[in-house]
Amino acid sequence: MTNNENVKKAGAPEEITQNDVRKSYLRWHFANEIPHSFERYLAPSLLYGMMPILRKLYKDDEQLKAAYKRQLLFFNTQLTWGGGVITGLMSSMEQERARQEYNNEEITMTDDLMYNTKAGLMGALAGIGDAIDSGTIQYIFIAIAVPWAQEGSAMGALFPFIAFALYQFAMGLFFAKQGFSMGRNATSLMESAGIKTMIDLLSILGLFMMGVLAGNYITVTSSLSFDISGREFVIQEILDKIVPGLLPLATVMGVYLYYTKKGLKVTQALLWLTGILIVLAAIGIL
Repeated sequence: MTNNENVKKAGAPEEITQNDVRKSYLRWHFANEIPHSFERYLAPSLLYGMMPILRKLYKDDEQLKAAYKRQLLFFNTQLTWGGGVITGLMSSMEQERARQEYNNEEITMTDDLMYNTKAGLMGALAGIGDAIDSGTIQYIFIAIAVPWAQEGSAMGALFPFIAFALYQFAMGLFFAKQGFSMGRNATSLMESAGIKTMIDLLSILGLFMMGVLAGNYITVTSSLSFDISGREFVIQEILDKIVPGLLPLATVMGVYLYYTKKGLKVTQALLWLTGILIVLAAIGIL
């Protein structure tokens, strides 16, 4: 939308505060998947989150409608890393847009600039967020809670959900506030040495925890044994002396290699794995 100098402005834009940004993110957070649609994906959730801010910025009905349409274009990203940064960033950019329109200045904060910024970030930040949150953090919480679950404690079931929800809640608010404070330079937060170090550390910790889970909670043993000169050799005992947990590791790596070759076809992998294990058990290897 170009600047419409003929539109009479009913009043100046109100100042957007960190509290407004916090409320905006909370609305996005809790409405994230509710209005999910094929045409716009999560754009209705983003617009719902930003509506109070847009109402403070645009006092003219036509400008407000234009802002609604601007934020209702196709949008899809991860809840906290993408949603948090972009919610704050769009609030900052809309604030500048409203100021330019009110003062009849040249509109540098154009529709294309705002959407291209949003579109450029939503995929990249979603990739980071999914890898860190869904691929690392939640499994760390699960690994912590598994022993409690095995002991019959309800905390074993509740802790991962509660801890992960609180973690995402806190991270989303942090990124929203940072995105608003830094404006269009919010991407520098993702490129900072501290964030990169945190991502590397969490990735290493996540791999470590996945190894712990595989070693302790995946049980594959061999029942194969044979006699040589009257002495019995049990394959599992020999493997345990050489590399403890070798068979569970081989099983996990086999599934991983299948995914790398065939793609993430979980059902097919489970069927193949079940069939192979049944055959090996039938012939006495496992």
